[in-house]
Amino acid sequence: MQGREFANCNCDFGCPCQFNALPTHGNCEAAVGWQFDQGHFGDVPLDGLRAAGVYTWPGAVHQGNGTMQLVIDDQADTRQRDALTKILTGQETDDMATVWWIFAAMSPTKLEPLFRPIELQVDIDARRATLVIDGIVESSAQPLRNAKTGAEARARIDLPHGFEFRLAEVASGTTKATGAIKLNLSGTHSHLAHLHLSDTGVIG
Repeated sequence: MQGREFANCNCDFGCPCQFNALPTHGNCEAAVGWQFDQGHFGDVPLDGLRAAGVYTWPGAVHQGNGTMQLVIDDQADTRQRDALTKILTGQETDDMATVWWIFAAMSPTKLEPLFRPIELQVDIDARRATLVIDGIVESSAQPLRNAKTGAEARARIDLPHGFEFRLAEVASGTTKATGAIKLNLSGTHSHLAHLHLSDTGVIG
């Protein structure tokens, strides 16, 4: 799978999870959108499809007991829907190889996947993104700002051995989730990244 990711969580900028520390407020909440520019699951092509996830954990992700809601692009056919559901729940993936395996393993409550139109725009270099799924979630990201001048500021997270990405641009995110999982985030950590993942983990 190759594509782009936009995520917004409830932590301070930088997100302690990226540095093996506990979440800013003790719990973790997040909305994530994925644009799959290229990809396949066996002989099932996945180019151009989108997906999203809304997640909540009572503590840190690695402490488990989470709840997750996947939303799959309604443009996907039956085989593509099945493929994306398996990928995003870590099925047929090496243990702990991808962020999707970890999120699914740490979320014993998995709500039934939904199949809806997904509006998603991710401009990694500009540190801007929008994710809209009617009745479920609206999320956006904009560049960090210098506290004194208001000028755009830039920071990146470099994880040579990451299970999600190698390099991500940090932004300021806002999310309002009104589906089965409720979120209300404003001015919290967001990151935008290129993804290149297989069933054995990050490539390149």
